[in-house]
Amino acid sequence: MRSTRHSVFAIWLGLGALSFASTGHTQPVARTEQASDQWPTYGGNLASHRYSPLDQIDKHNFKDLRIAWRLRTDFLGPRPDTLYSATPLYMNDTLYTTAGTRRAVVALDPATGEMLWMHREDEGARGAAAARQGAGRGVAWWSSRDGTDQRIVYVTPGYRMIALDAKTGVPVPSFGENGVVDLKLNFDQEIDLDGGNIGLNATPLIVGDVIVVGAAHRPAGSPESTWDVRGSVRGFDARTGERLWIFHTVPLRGQFGYDTWEDGSAERNGNTGVWAQMSADPELGLVYLPVEMPSSDYNGFNRPGDGLFGESLVAVDVRTGERKWHYQTVHHGLWDYDLPCAPILFDMRSGGRTIKALAQPTKQAFLFVLNRETGEPIWPIEERPVPQSESPHEKTSPTQPFPTWPEPFDRQGFSSDVLNDLTPALREEAERVMAQYRIGPLYTPPAVEVPGGPLGTLMLPADVGGANWPGGSFDPATNRLYVHSHTAVFTLRNIPADLRPFDPSPTGRAAAPGPSSSPPPQGGLGPRPGGLGPQPGLGAPRGGTFLQGTIPLIKPPYDRITAYDMNTGEILWQKAHSTTPDNIRNHPALTGLDVARLGAYGRIFIGTLTTATLVIAGEGDVHTNEAGETVALLRAYDKETGEDVEGPVEMPAKQTGSPMTYLHNGKQYVVVAVSRSGADAGAELIAYALP
Repeated sequence: MRSTRHSVFAIWLGLGALSFASTGHTQPVARTEQASDQWPTYGGNLASHRYSPLDQIDKHNFKDLRIAWRLRTDFLGPRPDTLYSATPLYMNDTLYTTAGTRRAVVALDPATGEMLWMHREDEGARGAAAARQGAGRGVAWWSSRDGTDQRIVYVTPGYRMIALDAKTGVPVPSFGENGVVDLKLNFDQEIDLDGGNIGLNATPLIVGDVIVVGAAHRPAGSPESTWDVRGSVRGFDARTGERLWIFHTVPLRGQFGYDTWEDGSAERNGNTGVWAQMSADPELGLVYLPVEMPSSDYNGFNRPGDGLFGESLVAVDVRTGERKWHYQTVHHGLWDYDLPCAPILFDMRSGGRTIKALAQPTKQAFLFVLNRETGEPIWPIEERPVPQSESPHEKTSPTQPFPTWPEPFDRQGFSSDVLNDLTPALREEAERVMAQYRIGPLYTPPAVEVPGGPLGTLMLPADVGGANWPGGSFDPATNRLYVHSHTAVFTLRNIPADLRPFDPSPTGRAAAPGPSSSPPPQGGLGPRPGGLGPQPGLGAPRGGTFLQGTIPLIKPPYDRITAYDMNTGEILWQKAHSTTPDNIRNHPALTGLDVARLGAYGRIFIGTLTTATLVIAGEGDVHTNEAGETVALLRAYDKETGEDVEGPVEMPAKQTGSPMTYLHNGKQYVVVAVSRSGADAGAELIAYALP
């Protein structure tokens, strides 16, 4: 279905960012005005602040919020969505977002949620085999300088980039081929158009007239072959769809970084994509790329060396794709500590001077704070010795970078200090479980399973964070940064004990345990045999990371929000966030204890929204309220003190997308994506407003 809507006219001002003029070649042009009621990018602005100065909703009336409208997305795809992660844009009195498991693009009336137009691509077999399916995280907005040409740009599950007329939803015929650029082509590598392991959940980032597009792969720890698709990043002309540049995240022979892949291993490894959101500084002309790991998340047998640009933040010229600087946050990663989110750009005020800075939240709960012009650390980052692998095939990095400041926003490393001590009996059981595993500080490698040896390495933070794809939010008026994190422990192990080196052929095994298996499909991952490489998990063959079924091995809280003063790096406050889910709160072992707010445990991905006075975030799990209803809470905090604002507001399902806000016809709205599993599985976009 494609339907038209009324004409809209506006020029993107970008929430205080700078813009590029639409000329034959891009030039920086200053924008001094702000559109404080708009939300023009996934992160609110190109600096990824997720901030709005709107103040109609405040600590005095937050409790009065009511549902203004809701949009269920089930009818927009062949199956319900249980992890709807989109954040809408608000431009020209219209909301734009993706929705449904076929990733339709919809334009909505911001006052009622009514659909104004919808565009959907039927990708057939290509869509069914897509590496990254579902609704994705949303869309990007582009406008010509005079505002007469306004477009919505997004990436389909099958890895096509589509440009739509923002007024009608009709593909722009002058862009690519009738509005479509096939991202599996012109990629400096051959990719199976139907089954190739490449896609993207994130939105493109548009900087002036350049569209920057990342790459993601199927979420899996150990692919069948390290010869996987490489996740290079490209820039495209926003008017025509023409490729302008490509940045090879796995360097080609002769390029900078190639020699950090020892034994020529750059020739036989892939992945290393940018699946996270990106940020940009148009004044500097730089785009900041948070890069994931190379092939095989939990072992590096086939990629000795530091392996640039894996797990690095890379600044590239938006016009040319040329690398300006990089900072590698993990050397030769074995823990799936991808850089998961956009860095937050800000101007740091210190000692009477202003420093152009950025802060990169990580899965391991660090903030890497760097000069965004040069990549130099603002505060010292030390290379410290770390534990080494017990595997004869693994060449572990002897050191890893540790920021000395700011302090981490969540727990790091596993010791008896983190064990659950809610009761003496739980503590005793936790000590028995811990004794079965290898433990140690951050960056302890996976244990090698041998008869009578440890079941694995207890990994804290887990590979889901710490922080993850929602990232943080930032108040530019006070230079305060807010980040949600979750505290979970996974196990890592190499199995079986006689691990052998990789088969370096394109159809070889990515890890080498046990018997051989059939080659994977071209460009795909193939099946994952039970003995494939070190694998993360919430349990293990014996023991596990839960006590008495559902109580976590580690002490609470299990998710939290941390506030930093980014002028000094100090933590201002830290708060347990979510209501304890029923399976922990109602456990007989906790009878009589106050366990109402221990936090939600597991894969909890929560984005924060910062406004003039509040930090707003929903809960990442559900619980049963006093009326017997299954709910999650939309919470607000006083951003100065961290105190809970009176409320909170009940939501019908857990938050799975990061919230945003806008002002329409004099009324402020807060919009958030929520999802549910089970018999009533599905997703909704819900708008809250004052009566």
